[in-house]
Amino acid sequence: MAKDKAPRRPRADTPKGFRDYFGADVTERKTMLDAVAEVYHRYGFDPLETSAVETVEALGKFLPDVDRPNEGVFGWQDEDGEWLALRYDLTAPLARVAAQFRNDLPSPYRRYAMGPVWRNEKPGPGRFRQFYQCDADTVGSASVAADAEICAMLSDALEVVGIPRGDYIVRVNNRKVLNGVMEVAGVLDPSDPAKFEAERGIVLRAIDKIDRLGEAGVRALLGEGRKDESGDFTKGAGLSAEQAEVVMGFMASKRDTGAATVARLRELVAGSALGLDGVQELETIAELLDAQGYGSDRIVVDPSVVRGLGYYTGPVFEAELTFEILDEKGRKRQFGSVAGGGRYDDLVKRFTGQAVPATGVSIGVDRLLAALRAKGRAGQDAQGPVVVTVMDRDRMADYMAMVGELRRAGLRAELYLGNPKNFGNQLKYADARKSPVAVIQGSDEAARGVVVLKDLVLGARIAEGASLEEWKSRPAQVEVPRDALVEAVRGMLA
Repeated sequence: MAKDKAPRRPRADTPKGFRDYFGADVTERKTMLDAVAEVYHRYGFDPLETSAVETVEALGKFLPDVDRPNEGVFGWQDEDGEWLALRYDLTAPLARVAAQFRNDLPSPYRRYAMGPVWRNEKPGPGRFRQFYQCDADTVGSASVAADAEICAMLSDALEVVGIPRGDYIVRVNNRKVLNGVMEVAGVLDPSDPAKFEAERGIVLRAIDKIDRLGEAGVRALLGEGRKDESGDFTKGAGLSAEQAEVVMGFMASKRDTGAATVARLRELVAGSALGLDGVQELETIAELLDAQGYGSDRIVVDPSVVRGLGYYTGPVFEAELTFEILDEKGRKRQFGSVAGGGRYDDLVKRFTGQAVPATGVSIGVDRLLAALRAKGRAGQDAQGPVVVTVMDRDRMADYMAMVGELRRAGLRAELYLGNPKNFGNQLKYADARKSPVAVIQGSDEAARGVVVLKDLVLGARIAEGASLEEWKSRPAQVEVPRDALVEAVRGMLA
């Protein structure tokens, strides 16, 4: 009789689009987020943690089809038939919280949130299905002072984590200004917002492609359309040459100073009340920031900020890192954007039916960490714990006492818990742990009331199988009285 086949072992593979974070990565991220949180706290923002799971109805952007929620979220149906999904950002949960607890929360409500989000999208190089976000938002204030504060806070956060002034710039624009430009260009009717909606969508996408397509490519998309190198044709917005010129004038409106840029924008939107309102908001933001000492070396008015304009309703901002890095082919390029945000006054309205003004910013955690590594502010080998080695199995209590003393003194320390038979393996372990100091006390040292400290940072790596005598003959070690252990170790770490 044939024997039953053994069950197949599960594959030890990370799911596609996901990754594991180990000690140094987690520590670096926590250090960075702690510094950002301190800035947010100083500005009066409170932390908020929401559930990783929301109802699909609350998320709003994705709705269930026959079998499952549409592409974009990880969703499922619970036992009551309700569709649930992992949150895809931190803003949709905030809108739900602001509506659910509107009678309990202060207004305006200022909160920051940090945590993972999940998107059921096709993964690619540097693009994962789970990643961290770091948001700060003010809900309930229509004043552009709230937008100015977010910009100032973003600037401070970048500097506190290690991006020096001169290596970044926060750019500010306003959706109302672009809407005013479209009204002047004849593709927006304030009395009928649905009219020309398709054309406006094409215009927005065309503007967003200026860096890749250049002026000629954008002009083609504003007109009849554009055929790319492969021969594929993309339908254009159908604007006349005069209409397209108004949009192109907006894209070229940045001047040497914020005041000059605002003046040029005011000329472009003349005749549009909405556009002039947006220009006034930009001018007010610039004045408020200037009063706090945030000059053009940190925050500037820049009409080129167009990402997210289909989502935001007023001021928009983007933090760009201006220093150069080498890409995978060794070519120099600027690092680019690490944060973005703006005013979104319609999100909470989905729940309450009443307009609730809101503004906020989201920092790309992985992008900012990569920037810090490029600047040499992160990515260095993290220092491990002091390792207390085991020479005599029957003296474990003595070794544990040493570890306890070091920990009570605020020093990171651990006892070697593997098989102590091969001393070389203990040293290899300390090396793998990136330990700065190894502590040794054999029976001879114990009888004399001393310990031997080995500076592993200065010493050479120890080969597997090294004897105690070989280890003690290496440089950068010192013998100290047992009762001076803490002070001696602290001195080595200084």
